[in-house]
Amino acid sequence: MSTTAVLRSEWIKVRSVRSSAGSLLAVFVTTVAINVLASAAVGRAEADNEGADLLFGAFYAFNFGQIAAIAFGATAVSSEYLGGALRVSLAAVPDRNLLYAAKMTVVGGLAVTAGLLTSFVTFLSGQAFMGRYALGLGDPGVLRACVGGGLYLALMALFAAGLTVVLRSAAATLSLLIPFLLIVSFVVGDVAGSVADFLPDRAGQQVLRQHPAGTLGAWTGLAVTAAWAAASLLAGWWALRRRDA
Repeated sequence: MSTTAVLRSEWIKVRSVRSSAGSLLAVFVTTVAINVLASAAVGRAEADNEGADLLFGAFYAFNFGQIAAIAFGATAVSSEYLGGALRVSLAAVPDRNLLYAAKMTVVGGLAVTAGLLTSFVTFLSGQAFMGRYALGLGDPGVLRACVGGGLYLALMALFAAGLTVVLRSAAATLSLLIPFLLIVSFVVGDVAGSVADFLPDRAGQQVLRQHPAGTLGAWTGLAVTAAWAAASLLAGWWALRRRDA
């Protein structure tokens, strides 16, 4: 089977699995909706605080959008481990390297597209409520944050996708990553200091700040998140090659 045909089949799989399509849509809807509500309700009050990073505040809803991105990455892969679907996929595409590369290419491509759209719409819609505190795309760091934010969401989706291949379960991946993001990351940050700067979420979110703080800069922080995603994808590739279907 040709590479194009495998890519098309993986696209059909993602599109036809309701949980995957819903999670991808949730990346956009959840992030934009929460950001609009937060900006309209407390955006100006928070911006008036001394030392507030207006750019980072504009992407507050990414704390929720990244969970939807993780859910998309996990569910887009986990369907292969339900009802023996992986055996069917391998019968159609015996080359496991090609199957894995095609799946992650489709997941990554969709995640980047949704991430960039989400990032720009989130920023622009939120700024409509900020009055004299509003930032524009031409302000320092804004365009970088919009592009980097979209890439960050995509990297978190790929991080989850690779881990799901290792664990063979979306539920296991979500039960591991979501508490990590919501609880462990903050606890480690309070205890471990600069070590926490290298956690995937904290590192990647440096790109959303107008003036990155801590050990890493904007793009180096995103590179750390990319390294986490690459390690997860490599582990997933190894697991798919070594394990029985």
